[in-house]
Amino acid sequence: MAPDSRDAGDRPWWKGAVLYQIYPRSFQDSNGDGIGDLPGITARLEHVARLGVDAIWISPFFPSPMRDFGYDIADYCGVDPIFGTLADFDALVARAHALGLKVTIDQVYAHSSDLHPWFAQSRQDRDNDKADWFVWADPRADGTPPNNWQSVFGGPAWTWDARRRQYYMHQFLTSQPQLNVHNVAVQDALLGAMRFWLDRGVDGFRLDALNHAMHDPELRDNPPAPEGEGPRTRPFDYQIRRYSQSHPGVVDFVARIRALTDRYGAIFTVAEVGGDLAEQEMKAYTAGEGHLNSAYGFNFLYAPALTPGLIADTLARWPDEPGMGWPSWAFENHDAPRALSRWCAPEDQPTFARLKMLLLMALRGNVILYQGEELGITQVDIPFEKLQDPEAIANWPLTLSRDGARTPLPWSVDAAEAGFTDGEPWLPLGAENVARAVAAQEGDPASLLHFTRAMIALRKANPALRHGRLDIMRADDQCLAFRRVTEDQALTCIFNLSPTPAPWPDEVEGRGAIIAAIGDAAPGMALPPYAALLLAQD
Repeated sequence: MAPDSRDAGDRPWWKGAVLYQIYPRSFQDSNGDGIGDLPGITARLEHVARLGVDAIWISPFFPSPMRDFGYDIADYCGVDPIFGTLADFDALVARAHALGLKVTIDQVYAHSSDLHPWFAQSRQDRDNDKADWFVWADPRADGTPPNNWQSVFGGPAWTWDARRRQYYMHQFLTSQPQLNVHNVAVQDALLGAMRFWLDRGVDGFRLDALNHAMHDPELRDNPPAPEGEGPRTRPFDYQIRRYSQSHPGVVDFVARIRALTDRYGAIFTVAEVGGDLAEQEMKAYTAGEGHLNSAYGFNFLYAPALTPGLIADTLARWPDEPGMGWPSWAFENHDAPRALSRWCAPEDQPTFARLKMLLLMALRGNVILYQGEELGITQVDIPFEKLQDPEAIANWPLTLSRDGARTPLPWSVDAAEAGFTDGEPWLPLGAENVARAVAAQEGDPASLLHFTRAMIALRKANPALRHGRLDIMRADDQCLAFRRVTEDQALTCIFNLSPTPAPWPDEVEGRGAIIAAIGDAAPGMALPPYAALLLAQD
């Protein structure tokens, strides 16, 4: 049986929850092939449960040719042999529930693998019963693709198929053909896959790249994008993706998802949403009680610096108002460079890691921790000859650095390959991260691992942090201050996000009971570099 579906305040379990993302290939290998798997996850779930999180989110483990490492799905209702079996998945769910953890899994509805039987049938001819399950279009008069759309990973979003004498659309790799989610039969099939996992006891879904699920049926050209601040590394960066993604019809599909999950009780649904219209779409996908429970974007995942202005602006866009959706926040994931490597100098990482963790636990919304974040794992520089990520290889040396954030989790300093595998790991662990292994930090009460547990417990113990209103008090070049408020509790949160001392903010009274402190911060005193305080104030 799953853990209780509502918290002590009779709110859904997911509202204000902390989720822990597991990237299966890199969590724990159980059979010595160098790749993490489902039995490995099950064997290590106690580590996750001891953190105090509410749920796990497992990245794709479905049958796949692994050209995009599981985000190219060849069967929505199975387990790839690399990761185990359906019986292994059932055992994982049972163990997680016994430990009080909810289980959330990925769903990828924008595209499948080109090896999926649906696509194999669709490409045979233009008349079969799955002919329009994917996005096909005739060439222009000169034989070129039907429009100017570009794929995320580089090159046109169209590939010629001689069997149909048409182009098929793909927003990512050529081996990830675009599903035609405008087609109700396709929606029915995807909802059937969701039902399959719900019937196996899954408690929630993270919907990958959801705003990529529908396109403009008229196939109009995307307009050119104005030049931005950073370099353009892909043709994709030269366009405003007005027509290739972000179709308003996704909202109606979202309503169908919610109608299904509501029949199963307190199921959690969270959409990943990126792009120029991310905020608008996140709100549309989560509005009211008939859509998804939550959404998260890329506000922090690719930010080169964590500034008070960025945080204040992002949080202000999600006020505590009737009908407003509930956000989720991640500082790290399997696609983005590790935050400690982006946001501070190496010598500041020990202090900054604590500041970052406390800040994340103080935000209004759900928290998503990426595996290794509790250990202070940093980005690993993967040499070209060991790269696995197709995007990184194609765009070398200007890459998204996904491999560097996907390195295996270190469990023990003394064991071969840090206890991750008995074989050769699919990616190098990185010597700097082996020293941060779980076992080493377990034995150190002052470690980031113990601090993370304490901060998650702090969030759970204080209703204002879990679900209270958030009011920004100050956001200057150094200092961020805000209040978290419920009817029965008010907490003031002050952070110096700079490497130099900052004056105490005038907007905050220099008194109150200290709930948490980092970097020798004291009420009413100048804040040391990367220091923080949580105060209980009237």
